[in-house]
Amino acid sequence: MGLIAGFVAALLAMLGGIAPGRAEQVTLTDITGRKVSLSLPVQRVLLAEGRQIHTVAALDREAPFGRVVGWGADLEKADPESYAAYVAAYPQAAALPKFGSVAGGGFDVESAIVLNPDVVLLNYEAQRASDETRLIEKLASVGIAVVYIDFRHAPFENIEPSLRLLGKLFGREAVAERLIAFRAAQSARITDRLAQESKLKRPLVMVDRIPGYSEGCCLSFGPENFGRMVEIAGGRNLGSALLSGTFGSINPEAIIARDPDVLIVTGGSFGALAPGGGWVGLGPGADLAEARRKLAMLAQRPAFLHSSAVANRRVHAIWHQFYNSPYQFVALQRIATWLHPQLFSDLDPEATLRELHERFLPIPYRPGYWTDLDAGKSGAMGTP
Repeated sequence: MGLIAGFVAALLAMLGGIAPGRAEQVTLTDITGRKVSLSLPVQRVLLAEGRQIHTVAALDREAPFGRVVGWGADLEKADPESYAAYVAAYPQAAALPKFGSVAGGGFDVESAIVLNPDVVLLNYEAQRASDETRLIEKLASVGIAVVYIDFRHAPFENIEPSLRLLGKLFGREAVAERLIAFRAAQSARITDRLAQESKLKRPLVMVDRIPGYSEGCCLSFGPENFGRMVEIAGGRNLGSALLSGTFGSINPEAIIARDPDVLIVTGGSFGALAPGGGWVGLGPGADLAEARRKLAMLAQRPAFLHSSAVANRRVHAIWHQFYNSPYQFVALQRIATWLHPQLFSDLDPEATLRELHERFLPIPYRPGYWTDLDAGKSGAMGTP
């Protein structure tokens, strides 16, 4: 029986795209400071948020779904182009069980237990809901570990620790370090140059978070995430003075009174979540002519119609999902070229994103991640 069990284990590992290896009991500290003990490398992983595949795929490039036993339904709904790209390359991904949001109360604990994962990956934002439902205790009672990571709440503090955590979980520490080094080097192309500018003029920037997704104006970012990207890229984030948290809402009168120099809209393909909305459709393979049409309509809202940003045609749109992946450095480069076009005239964010795909990701690069009110301002990637 021992020989048969060993053969079956080896066969299952090969079918999953993961070579069998010696498990080691290790205690890790997750992004919330929790101590978690489990056998590494993990062989069965449940991604509580589907968009975590953007990171997992970079670490497990040869078999990105080899250890994934289930994933969140959010990728298909909020980032359908990426979902389609992964399913086209890895058809088995379409058959994986999908889960609702932990934070939204839609996570099926019983279904998760049936899948018998070694670990469930939760985003930081799910902590309150998981505490209230005692999710960790329920999973621990059947030997399933939970690890928190964060690419959205405080990404500039938590991206590198999260990547290192995942590198350890997957036995891909070296790959994680290469990705961290690439991220740091690409970010330094902005920060090093700005540090040399003693008389830098920082434009006031309004980051308009997914306008057209819902009624009203205007969702934005406080001093984190896209808000912090603006600051690092050499701007002043309007939301930082008005919002204490990562996310919040700013009323139109406050925007009009402050008169932003630059307007940056975040957008994506939200047809499944807000059909017929005025959101700017961006993402791999996006129709950028249609995206510009919607961006022009959004620029006519009362909060922005008479702003310096619109008057000077400094109105841009960028893929919303940069806010929830380890690839914010690409958005950082794009924002820097918008805020300081002369200072960063030699910087090509599209080339950076293409290199990221070629070096780390298992799916081909497709343009469509940003555009401008005026065609051509973003270079080749900003034209249809």
